[in-house]
Amino acid sequence: MAQLSRTWWGQRFIQALEQITDPGRLSRGRSYANGQKMIRFEIKGSSVTAQVRGSVNPYFGVYTEPLYTTEIEMQPLSQDKWSAAIAYIASKASFVSKLLMNEMPDNIEAAFSQLNLHLLPRSCSDFKTNCSCPDWGNPCKHVAGVYYLVAAELDRDPFLLFELRGLDRQTLREELAKSPLGLALVAELDAQGSQALQQSTSYYTRAETVSPGPDIPLKDFWLGTKRLPDTIHPPHQVPVSAVLVKKQGDFPPFWDKEESFIAVMEEFYERVKTKMSDVL
Repeated sequence: MAQLSRTWWGQRFIQALEQITDPGRLSRGRSYANGQKMIRFEIKGSSVTAQVRGSVNPYFGVYTEPLYTTEIEMQPLSQDKWSAAIAYIASKASFVSKLLMNEMPDNIEAAFSQLNLHLLPRSCSDFKTNCSCPDWGNPCKHVAGVYYLVAAELDRDPFLLFELRGLDRQTLREELAKSPLGLALVAELDAQGSQALQQSTSYYTRAETVSPGPDIPLKDFWLGTKRLPDTIHPPHQVPVSAVLVKKQGDFPPFWDKEESFIAVMEEFYERVKTKMSDVL
């Protein structure tokens, strides 16, 4: 599982499947997800379709390599249930801030449990599967391979789990943005996004030579004309920290490491903050 899913939500998706299906059958799909067995793989809404290269198996009367069509459909939540879930999530600042920053809260399932709902699969009724292979077991290795590919896609886009359950990303963002915290956070994100980046000609800041002028006394030049304050007040806390960094998500396209990009940057920011506090 570690090779196919590196985030907690992708791993939790596989763990949920292991609880409702035969782990032995599910593990048979790993080789199909890792190898060159998947010819086509597509996720559209709550449906997943794939074309999978099968294996030669004389026991089932298969003497040449076949091509099977595999379909998985995750049971979507009704509109009323989504309305209740969004209303509850929008009332919690921690959920709103993380979701609007493209982060998946690690306790997101708790929000659904409060409403007797679940986001991750809990029973076989959450899925409808179909495969054109002759194996009538559920899941067959082709379906299991597609499950692992879905978990890998969740690594890259955790909001895909919402779409599989019937709610697209844009609708979720629009609904959360209607809450008081959502309005403030979206305004901050839009303001940060509207700032044009300026290209620098040097990695280091270049010193500029400025002439002080002949009429400035040396005392004023070195000490200034105004006295420094006796006390230095601590800086105000930024309401939304590292907005541009968090907009990239945990695993942006340029990030090829196993650990979360946001987690690494948060640790880096904390180190800088600690060192700067000593200076102040």
